[in-house]
Amino acid sequence: MPASELNLPASVRPPQRVLLGPGPSVIDPAVLSAMSRPTLGHLDPAFLAIMDEVRDMLRRVMGTENELTFPMSGTGSAGMETCFVNLIEPGDAVLVAVNGVFGTRMADVARRAGAVVSTVEQTWGRSFSAEDLRAGTEGKPFKLLCVVHAETSTGVLQDLTAARTVADECGALLLVDCVTSLGGHALHLDDMGVDAAYSGTQKCLSCPPGLSPVSFSERACAVLAERKTPVQSWYLDLSMISSYWGSERAYHHTAPINMLYGLHESLRLILIEGLDRRVARHGLHARALAAGLESIGLSLRVEAHERLAPLTAVAIPEGIEDGRARAFLLDQFGLEIGGGLGPMAGNTWRIGLMGAGATRHSVTLCLAALRAALIDQGQDPGVDPLLAAGAVYMS
Repeated sequence: MPASELNLPASVRPPQRVLLGPGPSVIDPAVLSAMSRPTLGHLDPAFLAIMDEVRDMLRRVMGTENELTFPMSGTGSAGMETCFVNLIEPGDAVLVAVNGVFGTRMADVARRAGAVVSTVEQTWGRSFSAEDLRAGTEGKPFKLLCVVHAETSTGVLQDLTAARTVADECGALLLVDCVTSLGGHALHLDDMGVDAAYSGTQKCLSCPPGLSPVSFSERACAVLAERKTPVQSWYLDLSMISSYWGSERAYHHTAPINMLYGLHESLRLILIEGLDRRVARHGLHARALAAGLESIGLSLRVEAHERLAPLTAVAIPEGIEDGRARAFLLDQFGLEIGGGLGPMAGNTWRIGLMGAGATRHSVTLCLAALRAALIDQGQDPGVDPLLAAGAVYMS
């Protein structure tokens, strides 16, 4: 601990944790260092140059040429609301695919924005096929088809090709939640035909929570331009915010300057690593983690072909108390993993290997700590999970 912090009260001296839950994730020290740089005014020419670089790098990371691509001031939920309030007018028909908490949340936000919402449901822990989504349309047109690319509550990855096909069939824009996939899975908005997308900085971008990247295609921008009613939210109105991020530099609200420093550094590090290499890194460590977990008898909630790399959902064995196990990990190893949500609450652990946290060290720590947590509750697996994980790394 730096000497300058020794006399601070305990309440402002947070402990060191290894964040291997569903987010926030491990933050690269370079990102934290960038955030400590001098604060500038939000219209300072030096800061405007940083904004331009953030937009350029964000387009590259999101795989798009969309002009309207920038981070909203707020967490991933702000990005979600941004997409809905800008694209929806009262009475618009919207179809939302629900297979977890965040699909459920999309439907709720769409209703609050005035949409007439239909949902198509899938078992938690499964993705949607084109046939599944098509059944939800019932042959009717929709303004938006909304899917979660990476469902953080269950660990499921959604095929966007199927969603684009069905969106075309029902005349809909495709709106996608990329909160957990951006920076951890292959994501090419233009090639995948995504019309509107939102994400968050606190997952695979390995930046603190507080910004939500959004991107609108030309078709989505046309819908925004042709609105007959004002955007419901002044704060999230892209027709005004885009003037600040664009060449006009028109004042809208005071940007979170130092958060944008952090995102700038995060995006810079991603591009230095290379997107393909970064995606491969997430996949490798996820496979090693899965092998180690299964070697000690822990079942995974999602089949391999539908499974997220950055987030692994694990079934808690019979006789193991969820809260006690996670408290043990925190107290004994300084390690945080997540519990389940909704119908998975109390019976599922969610382990995140995201961004700077997707490393062999994280896998090793997590497997050793979970084995110790099982032994603490009288269930010795009798196997060292590091052997199975190591075999993946050696293959």
